[in-house]
Amino acid sequence: MKILVTDEVTGEGLALLQGDPRIQLDLRPGIPRPELLEVIGAYDAIITRSGTTVDRALLDAASRLKLVARAGVGIDNVDVEHASARGVIVVNAPFGNTNAAAEHTLGLLLAACRNIPAAHASLQAGEWKRARFTGVELRGRTAGVIGLGKVGGRVATRLKAFECEVLGCDPYISPKRAQDLGVRLVDLDTLCRACDILTVHTPLTDETRGLIGADEIAKMKPGVILLNVARGGILDETALLAGLEGGKVSLAAVDVFSVEPPRTEGLRRLLEHPRVVATPHLGANTQEAQVSVAVDVSREILAWLDQAPLENAVNLPRFDPALLGQMRPWFRLMALLSEFGLQLMPGNLDRATFTYEGGLAHHDCTPLTVSALAALLDRMVEQPVNMVNAGRVAEQMGLVVEERKSTQTGAFSNLATLTLEGGGSTRVVAGTLFEGTPRIVRLRDYAMDFTPQEHMLLLHYEDQPGRIGRIGTVLGARGINIAFLNLGRREKRGEAMAVLSVDSPVPAEVVAEIGRETDAAFIRALHLPSAAGLE
Repeated sequence: MKILVTDEVTGEGLALLQGDPRIQLDLRPGIPRPELLEVIGAYDAIITRSGTTVDRALLDAASRLKLVARAGVGIDNVDVEHASARGVIVVNAPFGNTNAAAEHTLGLLLAACRNIPAAHASLQAGEWKRARFTGVELRGRTAGVIGLGKVGGRVATRLKAFECEVLGCDPYISPKRAQDLGVRLVDLDTLCRACDILTVHTPLTDETRGLIGADEIAKMKPGVILLNVARGGILDETALLAGLEGGKVSLAAVDVFSVEPPRTEGLRRLLEHPRVVATPHLGANTQEAQVSVAVDVSREILAWLDQAPLENAVNLPRFDPALLGQMRPWFRLMALLSEFGLQLMPGNLDRATFTYEGGLAHHDCTPLTVSALAALLDRMVEQPVNMVNAGRVAEQMGLVVEERKSTQTGAFSNLATLTLEGGGSTRVVAGTLFEGTPRIVRLRDYAMDFTPQEHMLLLHYEDQPGRIGRIGTVLGARGINIAFLNLGRREKRGEAMAVLSVDSPVPAEVVAEIGRETDAAFIRALHLPSAAGLE
């Protein structure tokens, strides 16, 4: 796997990749855009920070690209929608720099309230002027936090440690989460009117762009303190400057800008304002955070190589991380059910139904459905299909995809069933896990019990003496060893279904010969790549 690193990423964090013999890592921080467009087609993954724009043009030039790894929280420099359309997974590091960003927020707030930058500059100039740098305290003030996610939650906790009353505005968190943080949830209008201090900690989206503008500032208390250590553009900089110049805003602390570097006239005036403390996008710039985010994305790349679930993919369905360990074997089972069932279909596929029963149905099974759908479609179309673009590909094909769940249990405490329909035919295959190992326990209306293997043979025929012997004779004459045989039937001398695992592929002419010898109504040699290594 060839990986291109286009921004400054700590070597300690990349050590996991550099030590893996499967990976060729090319470090090209600061590579010029024209050169990047020329070489990106040779790489399977790209690791960036905020300095590289992964847009439509870059993605279209990246013919081999499988992964975009953003060593940081924000992904506003990545066209996630176009990456998804191309089946490219986008991962980030949402936890690695959260503490650094929270601490930087409080650092800027304290620096602004206590006039630290100006007082330091004055002292360096040989002055000893104290009165002009009289500050304000945090204790007893009402602080508003917009966005109570990973960073905002930590900021709220730290503000409470300074004896602030903390209000929160976040439509996507539960009241229980706010209660755990000791924060009172309110709407944006109430937050703006009540707060002495307001800080934003949301991603930059169409919904949050310009979230705090002139109208919101007009509602605020005189002397309000405003902070933006999230993303440039959430706090409208023109409105902020007007608030400072008009006296409505007493202090401001800014780490991020709508244009970076901030070279426009309006941003220059904002930076030069005496009541503004600003830093050049340093929220995540600690030694610990830089190592953490690089380690996090490196682990995601290795997980992808190992075909393990990704914890921080922004354009994939996600399990609760606490469930990943117990759900990991189910991903393999679902891929096996898809590979098995599809090879039994005689014609085009119209509908795929994924059914989950028992304890499994208590969880969000969407990632299982999408992974199984990807395995299904990858054998049906020429373009690569994965969990990122499986839904789009199914929609383009007109394939109806349905998910059903029932918490009731039958013979098995957990059961996953795939039903495929098309061309007037229906195929049903169901499986479960026995001590973490995938087992197929039902084919159509036959009860079965076997571990899928890479090479298999399935047939059904009229149950008569000697049929099994004929199968063994034909395979033995061709030097094909049978690993196991599983037989299902409804009644004596009725229709029987046999499933065999063999040590090597069964050629088409051997399949035809077995079909003739057994008068098989249906016979199919199966290849299940996902079963390789199962016993």
